Amino acid sequence: MNLYIYSDESGVFDKVHYDYFVFAGIIIAGNEDKDMWSRKYAAAERSINVGGKYGNRELKASKISVKDKNKLFRSLNQCHKFAVVIHQDELMDKLYEIKKEKQRYLDYVYKMIVEEAIYDLSDRGIIDINDIERIIFNVDEHATATNGQYELHETLEREFILGTFNYDYTRYYPPILPKGKVTEVNWCNSANKLLIRAADIIANKVNFCCVNDKLDGLEKTMNFYLVQTPRTATQVVVQYEEEINEHIGEEE
Repeated sequence: MNLYIYSDESGVFDKVHYDYFVFAGIIIAGNEDKDMWSRKYAAAERSINVGGKYGNRELKASKISVKDKNKLFRSLNQCHKFAVVIHQDELMDKLYEIKKEKQRYLDYVYKMIVEEAIYDLSDRGIIDINDIERIIFNVDEHATATNGQYELHETLEREFILGTFNYDYTRYYPPILPKGKVTEVNWCNSANKLLIRAADIIANKVNFCCVNDKLDGLEKTMNFYLVQTPRTATQVVVQYEEEINEHIGEEE
């Protein structure tokens, strides 16, 4: 079975001017469900563009009305969604001083939310991790540099396929998938990738709820795995903050 991840982000990773940064997306198990959700979401887009009111424009959250954004979001009620909200005011200032560490932290948070969302589906009996042959990540390309794309692919491959070590190599964390499986990362233009636009709608909705203090209601949305960090951080996220602090200190 192929597991498809479609994801996008909302906000700017800049704690001086922005309070929140969001990763969000959908998880689809199997080729049949992928085709089904592509058809459903295409129909949802057509339904809000009756009469061509948006013309040939890409139906991203930034280009359509709030009413139509909510319609598209509701069209994904039965789809398995995930999101992580980063509360930037609670991150250390030093993290923002080194560009590489900023990206490293974002990669960490991204793989953390996807991993937890997959385990959640497994725990609820929706998927069997042992049945996964390949995880295909479809990520909105935005302005990510080529080296940043390569590093994210490496991070995901280590987490899901190879396993990871801690910094002093005294502890090994086994991979999520059994040996011999594959991860694939595709950097996508949302204009050409239908379900990346679905991820954009989810990310925008989460950011809107953050700004308007409505996350409590969003957490009750069906089929939605939502994490806030570091405010409701798991132990592993707290451990990462400690480790990255030490790592930055070593580079100075």
